[in-house]
Amino acid sequence: MTLRTDLLPALAAFESAARHQNFARAAEELHLTASAVSHHVRKLEDRLGVVLFQRHARGVALTAEGRQLADAASTALSDMDSVLVGLRHSRDEDAVVRVTTVHSLTYAWLLPRMPGFTARHPGIRIHVDTEMALTRFDEGGPDLGIRYGQPPWPGLSAQPLMDDALFPVASPRLAGIEHVRDAEDVAKLPLIADLTRQGWQDWFRSAGVRAVRFEERYSFSDTTGALMAAVQGLGAALAREKIVTPYFADGRLIRLPGPIVPTRASYFVVYPAHRRLRPAARLFVDWLLAQRDSPDAPVPAATQGVAPPRRKVPQ
Repeated sequence: MTLRTDLLPALAAFESAARHQNFARAAEELHLTASAVSHHVRKLEDRLGVVLFQRHARGVALTAEGRQLADAASTALSDMDSVLVGLRHSRDEDAVVRVTTVHSLTYAWLLPRMPGFTARHPGIRIHVDTEMALTRFDEGGPDLGIRYGQPPWPGLSAQPLMDDALFPVASPRLAGIEHVRDAEDVAKLPLIADLTRQGWQDWFRSAGVRAVRFEERYSFSDTTGALMAAVQGLGAALAREKIVTPYFADGRLIRLPGPIVPTRASYFVVYPAHRRLRPAARLFVDWLLAQRDSPDAPVPAATQGVAPPRRKVPQ
């Protein structure tokens, strides 16, 4: 006998009744009446020519034939449910973009721009990973990343996003900052370093400051830590232009005298070369690359001889 589609509702009613051993509970589960469930079961029995349930005063019980069909129907419906859930999950996953980048760039550059992407694509969800470890782009991993460095990176397609530049910054509350007039004076301050390859020695060389001893009193594994140390007045930090903008905006940091030095590394949008980007990820990559043409906040002029803020005298 070939299974016909008109039997599917009857099979669903039968499977539920067999699982509950009760027509009323099956009816509640399927949002039907008990008589409707009974009708579906009778229809199935008539079509098959077998009795599936023994009816008695206290309820119903499966016959041997009923048990055989119930096992098959339960397995088939469970398999179909798993496929449906998988398809729904796959559809939902298509609307998720997983991005890996560093915390400093996320906070200072990416997040201020994100409302623009969300306004254009409100149905796309963004997951951002800011782990320090270099992420592997394997199955189940991120769709794309923003890396700071110099390609090539094996196995990855890399598209240029933006260049960057270095200059010294400090809190206006830093002790002795009012005496800083030039790059040589910066060397007299306590200095804060991070783990980037291009550091204070490179900057002083570009500034023409030679044969001057300087002390890197504090060192941090990431740029955000170095900048926050500068905010606390621990010393001067060497900041990247793309990262430090929010700290200028609220006055936590100021630019110190000296040149703006282009970095040897740049930012790139990267993604696996061996697989095609999903549509949502492609939209995000295109949006990121479009940000190359969006204006950044101008770098403020170097501040010389900054007087420390006056303290209020208690009244």
